[in-house]
Amino acid sequence: MTVVQTENLEAEINPGADSEQYLTFLLNGEEYGVEILKVQGIQGWTRVTPIPNTPDFVLGVINLRGAVMPIIDLRKRFGLSDVSYGPTTVIVVVKVVEHDKERAVGLVVDAVSEVYNVDHHELKPAPNFGGTISTDYIKGLVTVQDKMLILLEVDSLVNEGVLGLVPDQLIQ
Repeated sequence: MTVVQTENLEAEINPGADSEQYLTFLLNGEEYGVEILKVQGIQGWTRVTPIPNTPDFVLGVINLRGAVMPIIDLRKRFGLSDVSYGPTTVIVVVKVVEHDKERAVGLVVDAVSEVYNVDHHELKPAPNFGGTISTDYIKGLVTVQDKMLILLEVDSLVNEGVLGLVPDQLIQ
């Protein structure tokens, strides 16, 4: 089991007061990002213990250093097509806050990409789809090096429809 801690990533880049760092990853050829301060580590794909009666995007749980955490397949969560897990498939371990309680959750992604500094003034709001598509978990969009990044609000993404569906006794 390979685990990469984010302390080294943070040491490489020093953002200014008007910017934040984002770890980006690929899903279906698109690049998404989460605040680096929410990332606890990156782990290679490992077997997951399924939990009955959970949505299909909740793959189950793993035991990571004595803590049991739910694993969410972001492809399934976003309604994207399934692909076989390959050598670049990883679990990005993030910490989320729910009701003043911090928990670790694993997000399965196709591959990790880069760490970027994003200036607050460059962040654009998610487009309004007239209420037909929820964008509550999208923090915003930003163009970096001629590509559009979709920045995720990981607390909203995980709390809405995920943590409440996994029994509390299985999450530490």
